[in-house]
Amino acid sequence: MRHETPWEQAAAGLGPCADHIPDVLASGPKRTAKRKLCGAMRLGHVAVRLSYYGLNRWVMRFPSHTVRRGIARLYLGGLGPGCSFLLDCEIRAGRNVTIGRNCVFNRGVLLDGRGGRLTIGDCVDVAQESNIWTLEHDVHDDHHRDRGAPVTIEDHVWIASRATILPGVRIGRGAVVAAGAVVTSDVPPMAIVGGVPARTIGERRSALQYTPRHRPLFE
Repeated sequence: MRHETPWEQAAAGLGPCADHIPDVLASGPKRTAKRKLCGAMRLGHVAVRLSYYGLNRWVMRFPSHTVRRGIARLYLGGLGPGCSFLLDCEIRAGRNVTIGRNCVFNRGVLLDGRGGRLTIGDCVDVAQESNIWTLEHDVHDDHHRDRGAPVTIEDHVWIASRATILPGVRIGRGAVVAAGAVVTSDVPPMAIVGGVPARTIGERRSALQYTPRHRPLFE
């Protein structure tokens, strides 16, 4: 997991502090400069957190697809045309999240960019309350530290309700993730996977000629 600037750390929910500033600034007048810089970093951290609070708690609950999509575009690393976010979607560290064309994110979907790049292709359909994570805690770490890895979801993937995608996963073109599945490893193109952890349970037979469209009124 890497965050290149204090502002990216703030966007990822990692609060800046004096430890980010070189010790060479730690004495005399330089100590004052260090404190001022630390104060500015903290203010930046608060501003970014407030901004994401507004996005996820207000904007993503506003009953207008046009408003949600338009403001979400300002936070994301890229957003293609024709996408829709239903109510209560959540975006974390959006500059690391890139989304292609004609994707649908149903109610309560979480898109996490804190631990690495989250790249989503075209015509991806993510069903209600699914979570896509690039950051997790290391279960073997003595101090419960976290670790991150990028996630890639290729074109025409369908992720069914309440599925969980964990860091470091690549889901191939046209694959289907069954409801409630926990995906811990790569999924081949056109595979159907399900279970905990997810395993191949079938193969999709589709020409993938559809374009997802789901924009119910007031949802």
